[in-house]
Amino acid sequence: MEIGIDSFAAAQMSNTAATAANSMNAISALLERIEHADKSGLDVFGIGEHHRKEFLDSAPAVLLAAAAARTKNIRLTSAVTVLSAADPVRVFQSFATLDLVSQGRAEIVVGRGSFTESFPLFGLNLNDYDELFSEKLNLLLTIRANEIVNWSGKFRAALHNQAIYPRPIQNPLPIWLGVGGTPESFIRAGALGLPLMVAVIGGETHRFRPLIDLYRETGKRAGFAPEQLKVGLHSLGYVAETKEKAIEDYYPGYAETFTRIGKERGWPPVSPTRFDAQNGALGALLVGNPEEVAAKILRHSASLGGISRFTFQMDNAALPHSKLMNSIELIGKRVAPLVNTNSN
Repeated sequence: MEIGIDSFAAAQMSNTAATAANSMNAISALLERIEHADKSGLDVFGIGEHHRKEFLDSAPAVLLAAAAARTKNIRLTSAVTVLSAADPVRVFQSFATLDLVSQGRAEIVVGRGSFTESFPLFGLNLNDYDELFSEKLNLLLTIRANEIVNWSGKFRAALHNQAIYPRPIQNPLPIWLGVGGTPESFIRAGALGLPLMVAVIGGETHRFRPLIDLYRETGKRAGFAPEQLKVGLHSLGYVAETKEKAIEDYYPGYAETFTRIGKERGWPPVSPTRFDAQNGALGALLVGNPEEVAAKILRHSASLGGISRFTFQMDNAALPHSKLMNSIELIGKRVAPLVNTNSN
């Protein structure tokens, strides 16, 4: 199983403002963490995409290219590219260029995004949410498969015998479909034979099994081999030397962040009781010591019929750089070996 980290490039906020100096320091620290993840033996590092003041990931391919120059082995991916609000030609060109810079380590995870600020920012109608994504995914896959493109759609000018460059080293350039909890998204991924990245940030992970079964069944009916229908899992997590230390470090920032986001989305405030339930045997959170977290990843994998990638999202709790660095090292040198020794 590939083990990795996803980051939203959290900004360093001073009185709710992100100064240029703070942003520069936050990006410098992020690049140091990606380099450390590579040296710690992790398999993949992903950068999300948001257009909000608390995140610095509005241009993930740029951050990943900077990381490519400082790393040797780790795969570099978006997590996710908000394709509904992007031009698929530019997305392909950016990640094909990243593939060249990284010598064949680039990937794209495309999705519709969990926030909607990109729609007014780029002059798009939120009522076209799914139709935009479907059309743009079709174009992206067409570009991936063809150097010379002929294509037409509703939301973008047609392409007639248009050559699109550069071409990546990897053929095909890996494209995963990032999904939340809608059956239509799982069906779409299966019908296209795309590997699936499932974001589970709350509730009980095993409840996604019917949707993953639906993905695999759809893919099989569409003629794709089982090895093409890979499933990855993205969840919130943090690892320290002991479970008590992990919770002590992680809970305050997690509670503040998700209580604040909850006001936008109608979630109840985070409480210790709710946190403990989420961090229990069946809950989506993976906050604990290396042995407990490794065992929970394996339980999640078994409950979902087997996963091939797991990524931790842990910069959502305002943790200092030093603690994130330590957690990355524990994940790379203790969690990942335990997972892969016991999954064989």
